[in-house]
Amino acid sequence: MKLLLVEDSERLRNTLRQGLQGAGFTVDTAQDGMEARGFLASYGYDLVVLDLMLPKLDGVGVLRSLPAGGQRPRVLVLSARDQVTDRIEALNAGADDYMVKPFSFDELLARLRALARRPQQTQPAVLNHGALAWDPLSHYASVDGRPLALTPREFSVLGLLLRHRGRAFSRTEILERTAGSDSDVSDRSVEVLVFGLRRKLDAAGLQGLIETRRGAGYVIP
Repeated sequence: MKLLLVEDSERLRNTLRQGLQGAGFTVDTAQDGMEARGFLASYGYDLVVLDLMLPKLDGVGVLRSLPAGGQRPRVLVLSARDQVTDRIEALNAGADDYMVKPFSFDELLARLRALARRPQQTQPAVLNHGALAWDPLSHYASVDGRPLALTPREFSVLGLLLRHRGRAFSRTEILERTAGSDSDVSDRSVEVLVFGLRRKLDAAGLQGLIETRRGAGYVIP
């Protein structure tokens, strides 16, 4: 799942990013509210971890800039502000959950996963395509009930193509959506990534599931 982490403390931001990536999230980071708003306008996120005391635009301002509706990401506020009035203001502005610093990282993960389990009106939690099942909440993919041993990035690419069946994604688009916008990995690595994913799908009996559209990219029809 793709997550935006908005935190002005560089030390905490880097620590959280490493922990969240280790837990299987694709993470972008922003250090102020204006940068966060730009990310949210340009990319699609499943979850946002948001500090309130931010430079340029505070967290409440970021919350109020989010669109209403099913495509809106779930937002967990992570703040040193511990007053009831702070919680009420953030929740009224659109936050889905609120945690106070200092905090337990394990609890943060549990709350994020709980938010991710909340059903979205626009798409099912588990995506199915013939014998293939892809479950983003349990990070599990299977063919006819047999598990597919995928790396986190292979899992993300497969989910991206399943969510948008019929749409071709270029290498650059796949890289942005599965490795984070600040990744220094070359988009050439996407070729290797898709090759490995195809081999695993072929071995599971799903030959030709991912097609290459010349000049457009990769697609699951």
